[in-house]
Amino acid sequence: MKVAIVCDDLVQHGGAEKIVEAVSDIFPDAPIYTTVATKRWRDHFLSKNRRVVTSFLQKFPFAAKLNRYYSVCYFHVLAIESFDFSDYDLVFSISSRYAHFAITNPSTKHICYLNTPGRMFWEPFDYFEKEDFGVPDFLKGTAMFFVRPFISLMRLADVPAMKRVDQVISNSKTTQERLKKYHRVESSLIHPFYSPPAKAKSGGKDNYYLILTRLVSWKRVDIAIRACERLGKKLKIVGEGPDMKRLRSLAGESAEFLGRVTDEKKWELLAGCRALINTQKEDFGIVPLEAMASGKPVIAYKAGGALETVVEGETGVFFEQQTSESLSNCIEKFEKMTFDQNSCIKRAEQFSFENFKCSILEKVNDLICTKS
Repeated sequence: MKVAIVCDDLVQHGGAEKIVEAVSDIFPDAPIYTTVATKRWRDHFLSKNRRVVTSFLQKFPFAAKLNRYYSVCYFHVLAIESFDFSDYDLVFSISSRYAHFAITNPSTKHICYLNTPGRMFWEPFDYFEKEDFGVPDFLKGTAMFFVRPFISLMRLADVPAMKRVDQVISNSKTTQERLKKYHRVESSLIHPFYSPPAKAKSGGKDNYYLILTRLVSWKRVDIAIRACERLGKKLKIVGEGPDMKRLRSLAGESAEFLGRVTDEKKWELLAGCRALINTQKEDFGIVPLEAMASGKPVIAYKAGGALETVVEGETGVFFEQQTSESLSNCIEKFEKMTFDQNSCIKRAEQFSFENFKCSILEKVNDLICTKS
């Protein structure tokens, strides 16, 4: 069976990219088609003898840095639709925005692993408010006026594109619900996985709380900084992003910014923390699983994917409102509780790569077997 993998882009290093790499490990001979790829990603896949095929967008000026701006102008859709998949038996797309726009002929099956329906065009006001596009707040209204026609065009194109897909797999119940709302499309469910460290760290107990995330405003790291400052609790923050300068200005002596760290250091911090704090609403979210795999509980905002991974009272606790007051109360509640390290580890083991791989291959085999 000849397989092609398609993804939105290879620029950042997050959960979506981990899924791309995982699918590439499942189908190691499959080339990876994408709109734009940084040299770091191209070299990474080259070292694994994987082929990355980029679009005409790769030749655009500052393709990686201006990637989000080009996407507003419909270029990414044109880029994905320009690829020829006529020689393949299966196209496997991993989409958060555009990859599912891949056009296949009737003899080529298309499976889409959906991380989220495109927030840029289905939740534009929320998306552009949360993401930092370098536009001053007082100009955002004007910018939206000019962007709105492109967003409407994207929505008109997105619905039939999703209906062309033969099988949609959602990464969470949240994504399933949003897909059904926006596209009236049913999907199956396969959760993402976490990658355990090569050498497991012992679950020590230190006096700090940990945040591990990309520093953008919608992740609401600010409420953790304020809550820990109010309670006098030590907070270590791992990650980089456009919101770092603002967050540093809010932080007192209790918060420590560590920036980007190595994988080994990440697992060391997870093993040593008192608990992971998860302040954002995400469609799924891998980091809470990594914390539980280290035997550590999670203090999470009660929304999104955390509801599918964290078991209240057993592997963590939830706070109801996305505010520093609600989080402060939750931390105080947490410190009066005890959590079993083995329960956390066993919960994380349910989201293994092997389970993910078996589920993906089962869906592929089912679809190919129905091929006429």
